[in-house]
Amino acid sequence: MSVQVAVAGEVRRLPIARGRLGRIVRMVLRTEGARDARISIAFVSPATIARLNHRHFGKRRPTDVIAFSFAPVTRHSPLVGDIYIAPAIARANARDFGVGVREELARLVVHGTLHVLGYDHPADGGRDRSAMWRRQERLLSRALRSR
Repeated sequence: MSVQVAVAGEVRRLPIARGRLGRIVRMVLRTEGARDARISIAFVSPATIARLNHRHFGKRRPTDVIAFSFAPVTRHSPLVGDIYIAPAIARANARDFGVGVREELARLVVHGTLHVLGYDHPADGGRDRSAMWRRQERLLSRALRSR
């Protein structure tokens, strides 16, 4: 059993180390009991994430994070998922929410990983009161403590 995390994308410089992002994904997976996983994180432009959002969800606007989970071929196949994050949107959200951009990027990594694991939340304004959101914030707090 192993966990592999690949970090790449259109954005060259990030305000958070790529190795730290991998550690956050691994912590979430370990906490949730996933022992065998292949996760990719791609940092993309607002235009790219807007195209993904339109193509897969019918929404004509950029968003901060989109995650896809791929069904395992067998029960014993690893969990496979892709997480797309738009750092420019994350930066704007961080300003709006009064948090640091590193914290917001870590939040989006946790959020995307939970989606890959099968968690979901309401699409409306109730998402920040959902069970997934509460779980996300507990995991984010843990990730931020374990620098």
